[in-house]
Amino acid sequence: MPLENLEEEGLEKNPNLELAQTKFLLGLREHVDDAFLKTKLLDAIKADNMAPFYEEVCKDLNWPVDETLLATMKAHNVEQLKKLDDAIEDAEKNLGEMEVREANLKKSEYLCRIGDKEGAISAFKKTYDKTVSLGHRLDIIFHNIRIGLFYLDHDHITRNIEKAKSLIEEGGDWDRRNRLKVYQGIYCIAVRNFKEAANFFLDTISTFTSYELMDYNTFVRYTVYLSMISLPRNELRDKIIKGSEILEVLHSNSDVKDYLFSLYNCHYADFFKNLAHVEGLLRRDYLIFPHYRYYVREMRILAYTQLLESYRSLTLQYMAEAFGVTVEYIDQELSRFIAAGRLHCKVDRVGGVVETNRPDSKNWQYQAMVKQGDLLLNRVQKLSRVINI
Repeated sequence: MPLENLEEEGLEKNPNLELAQTKFLLGLREHVDDAFLKTKLLDAIKADNMAPFYEEVCKDLNWPVDETLLATMKAHNVEQLKKLDDAIEDAEKNLGEMEVREANLKKSEYLCRIGDKEGAISAFKKTYDKTVSLGHRLDIIFHNIRIGLFYLDHDHITRNIEKAKSLIEEGGDWDRRNRLKVYQGIYCIAVRNFKEAANFFLDTISTFTSYELMDYNTFVRYTVYLSMISLPRNELRDKIIKGSEILEVLHSNSDVKDYLFSLYNCHYADFFKNLAHVEGLLRRDYLIFPHYRYYVREMRILAYTQLLESYRSLTLQYMAEAFGVTVEYIDQELSRFIAAGRLHCKVDRVGGVVETNRPDSKNWQYQAMVKQGDLLLNRVQKLSRVINI
């Protein structure tokens, strides 16, 4: 995908997910009094007379309600909805089915634009029922998924994704098939299914046109972050390190490039610094915020594992220096992850040595089989006691 602005290829930004992101930022302690963000959000609300969304923002962020502004916006909403309802009535009396559908669609889009979630969902359902074309039906479902992503309504998102998948199987076109993968990937991020999200994004890296969700730079950033935590090293090399579309974007996103190559090239001290930067970004992303601690923890484990796999034993001092931290910190980290079964090594605190004891795949399979066998025997014994009674 070339880097020039191709946003006209995407669907309309309605609802605009950037507003959900700005609202989320204003809910963070460090941004509560951010005048720039407040002005940005209020200007967007005023521009589209988003009375329902303004009420929600004031409630969620504990803002005082500007009653004059709210009354003005509500009056404008009533006026516009009256015009849209008149257009629907006129189309039903004097025009054909296509015009009736278009009139209903305009009302649905307007309700969505002003932030009336329930009204928009209801109107889109009515429009969907009046829509015959498979492609137009899919576009309505994509709109519904965006509403779900805006409000992070998981039930609404999953129901519409399933509906979209069903329609795609009936014969959706190439562009909408790819668009659905991006939507699925975005939702996978929100529910911490990073591996599936990475697969969806990698499938669409060269065909991305979903600018209604994000710009291409952000899409590539997500793809790199998700691939690093999900893909084995050889796949990361083939799909990311050697990916021409990704490398083209990384030239203008040095922070993402540094983060990727510091891990791949085993520059662990630099990787830790870059990971701290990534943690700050993820913490301010409304989609991934609930999972940013998990992501950072898993990336630390990945880096420790990558280093330990190269040695049979190494000193705590060497490992601390490699990561640019203190011996006490690395000792605490290793102890914690060893106890959780996430790192296969043991620490000799007296000698200051870390010894790896990573089991090979056959040993792991054998241990897993024994464990599953024990569970099966326990269940059989419990069942036999019930039957005997």
